[in-house]
Amino acid sequence: MKKFLLKFLLTIAALALILSACAPAAPTEPPANQATEAPEVAAPTTPPTEPPAPTPEAPVDLEIWVSGRVTEAGPPPEDWVAYDIIKNDLNINLKVVLLPGTQADQDTKINTAAASNSLPDLFFVNRDSWFKITEAGLIANVEEVLPLMPERTKTHYSDPNRNNQVTYNGSLYGLADPGNLVQTDAMVIRQDWLDKLGLEAPKTLDDFLAVAKAFTNDDPDGNGKKDTYGLCAFLDGSGLNGAGLGPRFDFVYGAYGVAGTWNLTSKGDFGLNVRNPNYMKATEFIRTLNEEGVINPDWPTLKKDDFRVGWKQGKCGMMQENFAALSTKSNYADFDANFPDGEWVSFDPPTGPDGASSAGVTLTPARIYAVSQKAMDEGKGPAIARLLEWMATDGYMLLAFGEEGVNYKLDANGYVTTEGLADADKWTAKEAQPLTQLANMVYIFSDIELQARYPAYKAESGREMAPLDYYNAFGKQAYTNSSGAAVINPPANAADFVRFYSENIVQFVLGQKPLTEEAWAEYIAGLDSLGAKDLEASALQTLIDTGFIE
Repeated sequence: MKKFLLKFLLTIAALALILSACAPAAPTEPPANQATEAPEVAAPTTPPTEPPAPTPEAPVDLEIWVSGRVTEAGPPPEDWVAYDIIKNDLNINLKVVLLPGTQADQDTKINTAAASNSLPDLFFVNRDSWFKITEAGLIANVEEVLPLMPERTKTHYSDPNRNNQVTYNGSLYGLADPGNLVQTDAMVIRQDWLDKLGLEAPKTLDDFLAVAKAFTNDDPDGNGKKDTYGLCAFLDGSGLNGAGLGPRFDFVYGAYGVAGTWNLTSKGDFGLNVRNPNYMKATEFIRTLNEEGVINPDWPTLKKDDFRVGWKQGKCGMMQENFAALSTKSNYADFDANFPDGEWVSFDPPTGPDGASSAGVTLTPARIYAVSQKAMDEGKGPAIARLLEWMATDGYMLLAFGEEGVNYKLDANGYVTTEGLADADKWTAKEAQPLTQLANMVYIFSDIELQARYPAYKAESGREMAPLDYYNAFGKQAYTNSSGAAVINPPANAADFVRFYSENIVQFVLGQKPLTEEAWAEYIAGLDSLGAKDLEASALQTLIDTGFIE
């Protein structure tokens, strides 16, 4: 009985413990003298530490050398709005340097910088100099920056013919932008002079000489002075593809079927045109023009800008000129002011003794920009890509036409217009030309662009001018296809080779050397001694490899 009672009491005690553990705890009454509010937390003696702000990345300094849209105009002003945008949006301090107006002077500046390893970050360069500097290891492979500028790559660097021109050892070592419009330069003549003298535009080289004599000797402007010339020209171009007298005289060589440096008609006929007897005959004709005094006498030393001053001052009766340099409003204004009754018209290049005719050579043009190896080594590749991508997107209209509402407006169809703007502010005005000096870096020759760049207008004299009419007329003329010449690499001794090639032709024309079969054979032998045959063999292989000749 006692054992049963003990077990019963133990069981009751265990149940009580279990029930008390499961029940909610009763609130504890605080002591009477203790406050029930939560105690105040003391304010910190120092404010909480904020995470450090990231250090702003320092702007990247970029120097670019460019070929300006208008050689006679100056660089963008220091307060150019694009400088601020490029700094604020792209984090780039941009310095723009305009290269000289002629290709020869551009080559000199760039080659001098290369010799001292002081090339700028990004620079415009002709292909011969590009190849030489690339071989020296001073130009960077640009393939790694192309993905950083997708729009620019799509609109500027997707043409295989252009890219072939900047390919070295299988990789791209240059940025081949769309070049100039093709077939933009051709022969023009003063129609008012023809009318005054009762003449017609020449059709043959004999006609050309006769008209040139009349323009020189018969006072076509009626001022009573002998101050005009039948033909105005200058030595234009440099490098292997501009060797000789350059493109301003190509219409004569074209009349003999030998325009340009190379004969690219077939694999069997390939070679330097100077080997063709007709090249000597064309040189003889130019020598006759010089002996007759019908060419401006300073043509061997004249620069492009001075050449253009000459025709604007009424010195020239015939010339090969660029349609835009001739006829756009700002370029035509001086001539129009000086000769309100003057009129330039296009005419077909004269035919030679065998009926050949050519205004010059045509090829797939590229405006080559190169990145210096030094800039790439300094980590500037991404900044260069940012700049070029901006130029192809947000910066396109600013660089091409200036500020909207100040230098241009858009009409209802989205075309560029200058209606209602102050004359001096219009992007087409001479005063505004510095603002669009980088336009050649963004042009892609769309319809809106052509209509904007070359609008029709009424000159101060009242003459209706349509630059695209000149361009279309030039495009109907005969040209010599020389596209393959763009990929021919110059020889190691290119400077000496081109100098010998060109200086001898000039001396033949000026009468400083006899122009005989013997003298010409000696000239060809001199080219061969400088490696002409090796150059031709190498060039032919390059043309075969790139598919320009089969």
